[in-house]
Amino acid sequence: MARSSPRSLAAGYYTIATLLAERARTMRRRPAIVSDEGSLTYGELEEDSRRLAAVFAAQGIGPGTTVLLMLDNHPDSLLCWLALARLGAIEVPVNTAYLGDVLKHVVRDSSATVLIADAAYAARFSDEIMAGAALETLILRGEPPAALPARLSRLRQLAFADLIAAGRLPTKPPAIAEITDPRQIMAVMYTSGTTGASKGVRCSFAHALEYSRCVVEVLDLKPGDRYYNMLPLFHIAGQWAAVFACLIAGATVVLKPRFSVSAFWDDIRDQKCNVTLLLGAMANLLHRTPVTARDRKHPLDKVLVVPLFPQVREFARRFGIRVTTNYGSTEVGVPLRSGFRAGKPKLFDLVDTRSCGRIVSDRFEVRIVDPNDEEVPPGVPGELVVRPKVPWIVMAGYLNQPEKTLEAWRNLWLHSGDLMMRDRRGNFYFLDRIKDAIRRRGENISSIEVENGILKFPAVLECAVYPVPSALTEQEVMAAVVAKPDNALELAALHRFLEETLPKFMVPRFYRLEAALPKTPTGKIQKFQLRAEGLDAPHWDREAMSASPSKQQRNETIPGRS
Repeated sequence: MARSSPRSLAAGYYTIATLLAERARTMRRRPAIVSDEGSLTYGELEEDSRRLAAVFAAQGIGPGTTVLLMLDNHPDSLLCWLALARLGAIEVPVNTAYLGDVLKHVVRDSSATVLIADAAYAARFSDEIMAGAALETLILRGEPPAALPARLSRLRQLAFADLIAAGRLPTKPPAIAEITDPRQIMAVMYTSGTTGASKGVRCSFAHALEYSRCVVEVLDLKPGDRYYNMLPLFHIAGQWAAVFACLIAGATVVLKPRFSVSAFWDDIRDQKCNVTLLLGAMANLLHRTPVTARDRKHPLDKVLVVPLFPQVREFARRFGIRVTTNYGSTEVGVPLRSGFRAGKPKLFDLVDTRSCGRIVSDRFEVRIVDPNDEEVPPGVPGELVVRPKVPWIVMAGYLNQPEKTLEAWRNLWLHSGDLMMRDRRGNFYFLDRIKDAIRRRGENISSIEVENGILKFPAVLECAVYPVPSALTEQEVMAAVVAKPDNALELAALHRFLEETLPKFMVPRFYRLEAALPKTPTGKIQKFQLRAEGLDAPHWDREAMSASPSKQQRNETIPGRS
């Protein structure tokens, strides 16, 4: 194997430790990470993460230690999970929007013993959330609050700044026992559940780096590319599709704290970025900005847009960029992808704006099947199922849920839960989600978790949460609610309650007040009827209080059934 070629870094040969060592050997002075806090070369990234790994090891963190990370986008968070990966500790990145029951589930289900968090998030870990937690050690980044929640305060406490300082003391970075087996579990990534709380997906090094390798290929990522990343590092899009992909390719990550429509193009110009990944909603928002004379005056060239949106061709032409796409998930990796036409630098190489690519045939088998797992012919919708040709490149299973793992792997195919179709040329098209989950602006949302949050509001008898189309691509969250007998349900009050108890991205945009919900004879709510009505039924929209009377539900209260 030619060790210096980015394309030779196949997932089966590498872990984070061996990948960092390879990059430090071949590209030591090349910039790896650029941020508002400064920059790190590949040599510095390798050394700093090794020093931090040694400090973590001295604090008892090692192979199999489960560590929660609740950190914003900054180089310290990146160093944390690289250091943990080098030791073989299991990283559990936590969405920084999590709070309440959603956060409590991750804390308990993961059985993590160490929490590394930005100090601003410490208050989220209330006594209720900490009840039953296995946490023993708290590492805070930044100035700690004046008072911590009682149970959190009883943990062994360390300051992240002190650990960084301790790591710099030896003149030579100490030797550590590093993980070189790509089959070992690297992380547990929580993804929305379909019949209950979010499930923890067990991910090996081979799985994560194979996902990243596919992104390298779809973007034709090369040394010298500068990849603009504003996606959160607690998501696989920010971590695997950006940082890990750049490590494989020897490219540079320009790390930003968040996406900003107004700052995007200035950032691209200032940082000389030629590559990025945009969620479909982000690309749509950029396309909706007023046309200017500077629209093509930038270095951006290659853009991965996931999913595509109807005006994506116009978006590509307007800004003079190449656009590609793929299909993937935490569980199945990236079995489908598009690409760029060789020798045609500004042509749009997608069959149409609905396609999500073709099979990555050297690593995956893919089929479209009916409910009995029988393959259907081209042009017929069915569920996408996947089977890897290379070991360990899809999920190793769901944490603590063997029955869900078996269900996903029934008939020896990994079921995606997505309704898709293929044409006779081998192009695949995403149609809908079979599973009871919602995709909003890059976030997977469990309708069950939102419903559980709504049912805690005293005036609610029952509810149904389901997706409706979004003008920005993907979906928005709608909740149909029924009031308890002799109760007046105020939608504005319900909405305020959810803003305080649910992660922000889970809070519904649309609400319907109903006297009753459609049900089967056995009492199961028929969400398909509600979904079919979409936004045509009277509803309350938190973002459009002035909507027309025919669509906007004008009464904000409804009495419960007697």
